[in-house]
Amino acid sequence: MDEDAGTGGSSSRAEKKALQRAKILQRESEQGIFKLVARILKKAEAERSEEEAAALLRHRDTVEELCRRQVRRNVLKRKQEEVFDDAEELKNKVSQLAEAVKHAQHLVVYTGAGISTAASIPDYRGPNGVWTQLQKGRAVSASDLSKAEPTLTHMCIRMLHKEKLVQHVVSQNCDGLHLRSGLPRHALSELHGNMFIEVCTSCSPAREYVRSFDVTERTSLHRHGTGRSCTHCGGELRDTIVHFGERGTLEQPLNWKGAAEAAKMADVILCLGSSLKVLKKYACLWCMNRPVSKRPKLYIINLQWTPKDDLATLKIHGKCDDVMRLLMEELNMQIPDYDKAEDPIFSLATPLRPEEESSHTREVIAPPAGQEDHSPDTQGQTEATAVQGGWFGRGYSKGRKKKQKKKNAA
Repeated sequence: MDEDAGTGGSSSRAEKKALQRAKILQRESEQGIFKLVARILKKAEAERSEEEAAALLRHRDTVEELCRRQVRRNVLKRKQEEVFDDAEELKNKVSQLAEAVKHAQHLVVYTGAGISTAASIPDYRGPNGVWTQLQKGRAVSASDLSKAEPTLTHMCIRMLHKEKLVQHVVSQNCDGLHLRSGLPRHALSELHGNMFIEVCTSCSPAREYVRSFDVTERTSLHRHGTGRSCTHCGGELRDTIVHFGERGTLEQPLNWKGAAEAAKMADVILCLGSSLKVLKKYACLWCMNRPVSKRPKLYIINLQWTPKDDLATLKIHGKCDDVMRLLMEELNMQIPDYDKAEDPIFSLATPLRPEEESSHTREVIAPPAGQEDHSPDTQGQTEATAVQGGWFGRGYSKGRKKKQKKKNAA
């Protein structure tokens, strides 16, 4: 019996090895066919030999698959291209947008990285965006985010809210520029966090510390501790960033409740500089369960394709600052200048304790000359003037791995 069992075991292993080898050979054969067909298809039809034409007929399935792949690549390339409306068309579209803004009962603005590019903060999916570069296997250029200041678009949004034309702003940005523009906290939902805010989740409710520097230096995907501690309970402070692949649960600054309530009441939604590839997954922000006639009217300002274009009442292809400048002209409203002396970061920020002054090497946002500075002196810590937020581009590789797993499973 033992001898038979041993023989049976050897036979089973041999069969498995033979099967694995057959699979490897089949895969190599298929790869060879794909390379052959791909090489032939690159040639003009008139330049193909009789043998090559016969090979295409013999491998019709492979030809069809390669053609499908090429179509998908072309569609993706078109979606990534930036399109600009000409001056006359842009003016006409902005006039339509102005009418919508004036007559809206509850206007909600959704913002993405495209509104901060004028502040020299790269976007994500533009031609030179963070994820576009990572997808091509390139390194992401460093950016000193502490030197960024609110853009014309940020200041326009603040004024529109002040004049009660905008009720709420839902932002995917972590750069804190909406807050620094003077937009009130109650009117803002920062769905992916704020690089200037750290919190103590041991306190109930969570205790918030606004800082005048980027708190994400030591943090990354699934690692949110900043290295500082709560002055109230001694608990570890953490950043507020929600990376790709994470789910945000903090009440503030994410303010999901405010975002959901605003979306529920919205009759007009204005999307500024967002690819909407993330936001489209949040059904509660679009009220998609409503009948079509009762859904909010959607206006999109973006140079590239978005997955909501077909649902939009109007799509404007233009840079956010250019469109918002024209919009404010149409509305006959002044655009306020950003005044660093009035930046809320200085009144909101909690100074570090003396023992925490060396807990970061990030540049501190300094008030204008003559204004009192409560921030620690970090002059000797900021020799490197090009630094990145710990949130910048994080989670990209995880998303790629998920997609690759799904692709392999299929």
